[in-house]
Amino acid sequence: MNFDFQAVMVVALAISGAIWLVDAIKFAPRRRLALARATEQAGGELDEETVNKVAKEPLLVEYSRSFFPIILVVLLLRSFVIEPFRIPSASMMPTLLTGDFILVNKYAYGLRLPILGTKIVEVGEPRRGDVVVFRFPKDPSIDYIKRVVGLPGDRIAYFNKMLFINGEPAEQKSLGLYTGVGAGLDMTGASLREETLDGIKHQILIENSRKLVEGEFVVPEGEYFVMGDNRDNSNDSRFWGTVPEENLVGRAFMIWMNWDSSMGGVNWERIGNSID
Repeated sequence: MNFDFQAVMVVALAISGAIWLVDAIKFAPRRRLALARATEQAGGELDEETVNKVAKEPLLVEYSRSFFPIILVVLLLRSFVIEPFRIPSASMMPTLLTGDFILVNKYAYGLRLPILGTKIVEVGEPRRGDVVVFRFPKDPSIDYIKRVVGLPGDRIAYFNKMLFINGEPAEQKSLGLYTGVGAGLDMTGASLREETLDGIKHQILIENSRKLVEGEFVVPEGEYFVMGDNRDNSNDSRFWGTVPEENLVGRAFMIWMNWDSSMGGVNWERIGNSID
């Protein structure tokens, strides 16, 4: 998730646009003038071969003119509407599996400028239970995905595999034991539970034999406390702190593909599944 596709697209847009603009201002008029003179000397008509020789647009300019609008549309879509991501780990099982390719709503929490990340339009704010993609606070070049469990000002506690929000336990219901498949086979036997956050139900995995960090945390203003659904196999806010609002990338909402080589390739059953 650390390839800066957005930066590459901005550079490509700038280069193609500059080539097209310089040609339009400086060289294209010269070609038109040369064509007009050649036409006049020929008595008003030129064959196609001569026209191409006198006024043909350079290949680099042709490519720049053709690709500029395509790059612009892709950049706008990925910056302000929807961006695809790939899930590289098991930290969000069972909601998301290793090899899931997801779509992220980029405008859910406001429109931001490409690369700079500066918010230019307020749209909405994360809710408890949202699955969000964000730039890892310790290394913003890396994108993480977790679930928001704490909002600004919340007092979050985690003890005995239970999440507490402002002193109240998040409702959990046992769903039995989890049966893993493919890359998630090693999670077979974990406790599968349904957790409810502000009315949003989602599944989590608990390994009773493992003991991770416990404690109580107060979420600073303008920041969010996030956790993975695979509670005992997630590097999240319990370890490195909260996520500043400016690090938010968007809200994950759909799985558009899954590739699990341990299962022979595409897992067709996951395609099109919504992310809750």
